[in-house]
Amino acid sequence: MNAPPDLNALKTRQQTAWASGDYAVIGTTLQLVGEQLAEACDLRCDERVLDVAAGNGNATLAAARRGCQVTSTDYVAALLDRGAERARAERLDVKFQVADAEALPFEDASFDVVLSTFGVMFSPDQARAAAELARVCRPGGRIGLANWTPEGFIGQVFKTLGRHMPPPAGVQPPSLWGVEKHLQALFGECAARVAVTPRLFHFRYRSAAHFIEVFRTWYGPIHKAFAALPADGALALERDLSELLNRTNQAGAGSLVVPSEYLEVVVTRR
Repeated sequence: MNAPPDLNALKTRQQTAWASGDYAVIGTTLQLVGEQLAEACDLRCDERVLDVAAGNGNATLAAARRGCQVTSTDYVAALLDRGAERARAERLDVKFQVADAEALPFEDASFDVVLSTFGVMFSPDQARAAAELARVCRPGGRIGLANWTPEGFIGQVFKTLGRHMPPPAGVQPPSLWGVEKHLQALFGECAARVAVTPRLFHFRYRSAAHFIEVFRTWYGPIHKAFAALPADGALALERDLSELLNRTNQAGAGSLVVPSEYLEVVVTRR
């Protein structure tokens, strides 16, 4: 029988990966998702909002712009620093705190709304992370999530990475958070309602080569994959990513516009 995966060791490796490069370069382009999620959750002025695995703060800023009392958390301190820079530039009052999504340092029912855009889905222990989101959200509150789907472009990117850098055995893929049935299993007992809306985010770059250059430089998981592969392996990964990008490009030969499906999720806490 195979030994169960060491989730703590995996989390440490993930933390190192997300701290490499500079996710903020990528994250800033996704701001629209945070704004749409804030509207989907119907945020109200003065509500207590927690952003989990906040990265450089897209959902954080969206909530603060709507007058909420926001606490922004991530386990990579450098990303919170990026979010704090953005908040100061807009004169937004936000609290930033280093925290692990699987062990949130807050009391039960501390928040009216708990948000995460493309963040908590990467937690190695998915059930534990979901339980923490539910624990800190008050009864009747909302948990708002944006999660890449397995079939969408980013889901395919991670499948491509997995062919070149196989993930640890026994670990659930992050893209399961983009499957409605899985979300019902994660939140079912503590949810009065799980509302799911498929949406598209469009990545916009000059070309496939431009996308790969940006992501291998700044996006932690791809940055680490290219760094870990031998030269011929890196070339093979670049070739497979280029094929995927060119196949899904909707802009023709002159530019790159690639739609990527994600699920916008609003869980109403029981």
